[in-house]
Parts: sequence; C-alpha cells; structure tokens
Amino acid sequence: MTLDQGAYFDRLFAGQRVMAIWRGLPADETVALSEQVWDAAIDLVEVPIGRPGQEASLAAAVTAAAKRGHEVGAGTVVSVAHVERAAAAGAAYTIAPGLNPAVVEASHEAGLPHLPGVATASEVALALDLGCRWVKVFPASSLGKDWFKAMAGPFPDVRFVATGGVGPDEVDAYLAAGASVIGMGSALADPANLEKLLK
Repeated sequence: MTLDQGAYFDRLFAGQRVMAIWRGLPADETVALSEQVWDAAIDLVEVPIGRPGQEASLAAAVTAAAKRGHEVGAGTVVSVAHVERAAAAGAAYTIAPGLNPAVVEASHEAGLPHLPGVATASEVALALDLGCRWVKVFPASSLGKDWFKAMAGPFPDVRFVATGGVGPDEVDAYLAAGASVIGMGSALADPANLEKLLK
C-alpha cells in the first residue's frame, strides 16, 4: 500500500517539541504518566514493546489516549513480529532504534507510519529511499548537536526526532541545532521537568 509517512508525522508532530517514552512500566503507571504529560499539553507518547508482555502497557495507553483524541506509537519495533504485535495493541505508528527495510515495509503494509532510527548519512539516505522523510536519531546525545547541523545540508527535507540521552535542559539547544522533536523518557515523570519544558 502507499502510505505518506512524511505527511502523517508532519501532522502528528506539528506544534510539539517533546515525545514521552515510557519503557518497561506497568500498564497503570504508563497510563498515569501519559495522563500527566497530556495534561501538560505534550501530546506525543511512545510505549516500547521490545520485550514480551509490554504490549499490555501499550494497549492501555492507546485506550486512554483515544478518550482524548491522541495517538500512541509503539517503540523498539525491530522485527516484523513486533509490527504485528504493535498493530494488535492498537498503535497508530511504529518507531525503531535502527533502520530495517523489512520493518519499514511491514509497518507501512499494516497502515502504520514507521519512524526508523538512523545515525549516519547513509542511513538517512536509505530511509528516504524507503519513503521515510521523518527519522529518529539515536543515540542523539552520543552523536551530538553538531550532527543535526551537518545533516541539514545534504538532507534539507528530512525531519529529525532526537532520542537518547537528551535532558530537559538541552531541548532548546537540540531544536536550535536542527532537531524537530525530542524523545525523552523518565525525566518527564518529574513535574519539575515538565514545568521547564512548558516555559
């Protein structure tokens, strides 16, 4: 099927600076933390499903999100089987730490826009060839802010979600360097950090 990954994420990420990532938490805690960030006008939530059983937390977040008109993504989708589990749990899109053409294809065939992980220019170019104009940059803190500035020249149409080790105090710097959205985990569970991001 034809799926416009870029247009979907253009809409999803519009006006958003941060994506919350709740990894390995029980379903009730995942929902409670999601409600907390939604109340703070952070609409984006990712629930990784890299390990068996984590789909329960994803499904719970999906149900809670639907009541607010939000969509939840499945993270750590690194195999075709993960795509199937993400779809069964009701995920609206899939996210991976790396770039696997089979996962991109399976996600798009399932009607799920896929956000592949990249760390090199070659991977960005391949992602584009596979129909992915939005990519996840991982691990962002190891690659550094200058990576985003360097990639803007050869890939002006690509949009980057910086994930991995970027703290609340660094969000503005990474956005200024060329990231469009910052993926962030447990730091967002702290209300004080939410306050920082809303200023």
